[in-house]
Amino acid sequence: MRTSEKSLNTSLKKEIETVFIQIIADLRDLGETKVFLTDFLNESEYESFAKRLAIAYWLKKGRSYSNIKDNLKVSSATIATIQNMITKPGFKLALKKIEAEEWANQWAEKIKKFVKK
Repeated sequence: MRTSEKSLNTSLKKEIETVFIQIIADLRDLGETKVFLTDFLNESEYESFAKRLAIAYWLKKGRSYSNIKDNLKVSSATIATIQNMITKPGFKLALKKIEAEEWANQWAEKIKKFVKK
């Protein structure tokens, strides 16, 4: 499904974008978010967004283009595009959240091991 090539009225565009962003912000948990995203994005769009995030994450972790290309089945051009986008605030925010989640999971495992002793 393609969106129209015709431009929206600027104030209408701003209004519908604000509503869209507010809906995303109001999603309560992973289940709601998954339902929303899988209903609003087609399979290809969903996979594309997920791959972009994975590429950015793996680039930050130091993986090679070759490794990313082979594992995620993406082109070098796609990886290069993400490499150029990785410094944008949205990518930085997403990567920061992933790292915070990793840190929390690592500490949760350490605490579980300590409590079991």
